[in-house]
Amino acid sequence: MKSTRDRILQTLLRKPHTTINELAVAVGINPISVRHHLTNLQVEGLVATDEERHGVGRPRLVYFLTEAGVERFPTRYLRLTTRLLAQMKESMPAPVVSKLFAEMADGLAEEYIDQMKGLNMEERLDLAKSLLTEEGFSIEWEKTGAQYQIHEITCPYLQIGQSHPEVCTVDQTLISRMLAVPAEKVQCVLQGDAHCTYVVQAEAVAK
Repeated sequence: MKSTRDRILQTLLRKPHTTINELAVAVGINPISVRHHLTNLQVEGLVATDEERHGVGRPRLVYFLTEAGVERFPTRYLRLTTRLLAQMKESMPAPVVSKLFAEMADGLAEEYIDQMKGLNMEERLDLAKSLLTEEGFSIEWEKTGAQYQIHEITCPYLQIGQSHPEVCTVDQTLISRMLAVPAEKVQCVLQGDAHCTYVVQAEAVAK
């Protein structure tokens, strides 16, 4: 039997932009309980909200799955991507595959580099957090001693990464390029950790 949380996610997958009352009817629980579950799902980066005009009066609040939320459900696109990556790895040497992922990350990073110019490290971290959210990541950072720890709470590549861990070089390269300093991975969800964590030195000065 599916949990209430799973039923909410599946309802949003079938019917995006749904109100709390509509979810309550679909799932069979009261709106207060739905709101509690939605709050937790938003914290995890699986659900987001938007305002939607509905006749006269104030806009209503509707809920929908984020990219990370959608990726919890196997799709034909996911299967196709996984098969393409498997075929690519069979026909290309491993260093070439890794280089392709790094070049793709470099291309993504180039879109944001200009926005980082003139910012100090913590300003870069805040902007990187915002920009990576647009790419489907959920990021938090903290300063611990002489280091900044960057926690990747959710990753849009998680399901693909389970079969093709090479994809993890994309977010590591993105973070390193955005901060203009090397980011070292110290925790990895694919190795059983709660989430991926990267570390950069606090004294590093972004040029």
